[in-house]
Amino acid sequence: MGKRAFEIYQYAAPAILTPLSFWLWWRIYAGDTALVLMAWLVPIVYAYVVPGVGTNVLRMWEFDTRLRLGRFRPHHGFVFGSATAAIAWLCHPGRAHDLSGVVLTTVLFAAVLGVCNIAYDIRAVRAGMLRVYNQPWAEGRDARGIVMDYAPWFFGGFGAVYGAGLAVAERLADTGRLGWPAFAWLFPAVLALCMLVPVWGYRRQSFRRHGHSGCRPVQRAAP
Repeated sequence: MGKRAFEIYQYAAPAILTPLSFWLWWRIYAGDTALVLMAWLVPIVYAYVVPGVGTNVLRMWEFDTRLRLGRFRPHHGFVFGSATAAIAWLCHPGRAHDLSGVVLTTVLFAAVLGVCNIAYDIRAVRAGMLRVYNQPWAEGRDARGIVMDYAPWFFGGFGAVYGAGLAVAERLADTGRLGWPAFAWLFPAVLALCMLVPVWGYRRQSFRRHGHSGCRPVQRAAP
């Protein structure tokens, strides 16, 4: 996929997948708005906050697109979030009725969302749509090396927490305890963990691999 294809995808995909993914989750949950918002809105908000901080605050990433706010494309939450919600719907194993259901959803979301988004970012880096200024980039590594330094945690880790949170919400709904008061604390708690766990894991990994947090752009050595 070349840069031109990414330019088209970033507008066409969310225009289709945002309403489609909402409708698909609405059908699965028979109009239970709290569950639908857990499934549909978490990845959209995540994709605004984490990449927004990574681009315009930490300056670790940069989107090379015509429409940008600083280094961030303002529609990115819907580009990532709508596709993630749709992929999650495809691999959703059914409502979690017990602990094994929670574990199954957690593992499936981590694996599938991790693989799909890692593959996407590798292609985006190769096409020049996404720039990542991490240690592998500074060392002149290829797109795969650059992406594999951060993406397993930021996509696989996110998928695990997202899946676990959604499965817990399903369990609460089954027992009649997922009303709006419960949603008011569960949604922000899941969203916060979706952000904190990947960052925590990535930083620990970066300290082990590179001796630094990985949260600041790394300068390439002069030739």
